[in-house]
Amino acid sequence: NAIKAVEAESEAIAHAIELCVAAFRTGGRLFYVGAGTSGRLGVLDASECPPTFSTPPEMVQGIIAGGDVALRRSVEGEEDKPESGACAVQKRQLTPQDVLVGIASSGRTPYVIGALREAHAIGATTILLCCVPPPEQLKGWVTHFIAPIVGPEIIAGSTRLKAGTATKLVLNMLTTVSMIKLGKIYNNLMVDVHASNTKLVARSIRIVQAIIGVDAAVAEEALARAGGRAKLAIVMLAKGLNPTDANILLEEHEGFLRQILD
Repeated sequence: NAIKAVEAESEAIAHAIELCVAAFRTGGRLFYVGAGTSGRLGVLDASECPPTFSTPPEMVQGIIAGGDVALRRSVEGEEDKPESGACAVQKRQLTPQDVLVGIASSGRTPYVIGALREAHAIGATTILLCCVPPPEQLKGWVTHFIAPIVGPEIIAGSTRLKAGTATKLVLNMLTTVSMIKLGKIYNNLMVDVHASNTKLVARSIRIVQAIIGVDAAVAEEALARAGGRAKLAIVMLAKGLNPTDANILLEEHEGFLRQILD
């Protein structure tokens, strides 16, 4: 089953997280590259980082064969072109500080392999996430492999099923645990949430209340002064600071709330 297959790769996933965190700490970015289901899952995970963790959109990026139109309908043939994968990498101007995760359930999607080859040539860290034993011919230029072996699909060849589930789990772990290690979570609370709608404003108020122990009106007022940034509001209330000084304190502690509060 997909969950057991992912569990068996926990060490490989942990190492990949360390590679991502090291990249983020030096200003590097994380790119996901895939075709079809794999590409859609990469774009999904990347697109959820800014609202959840207030990361800039360029920090985690999803690239899908065929471009954004392929998110809604299949773009046949694009996944068979390694040169298209290489071109997508060139367009994003990868650097040696970046990490590229190629997602290919079969381990052999030409578009993904083209992207991995190009990223390796640039000097970026390359990771292949596949659901088969890692192909030998890729071992020369892929830095690291994550290979949850899910076995045959319930519908033969339909990798949106077990392979898709395993892929979603792994991608969630890569970004979520990396963000925890970057100080974007306090206990189990998303203190870096970007309060961009009514639901998230209400959640931000509850987060400030839970950590500081103030009533909703006080939390709401602090959030307004903090420009909707829960973490900043928490520091302002905890330390009796204005937004500017609270922000300086956060920067001094590299965004780690625990170091300030504890």
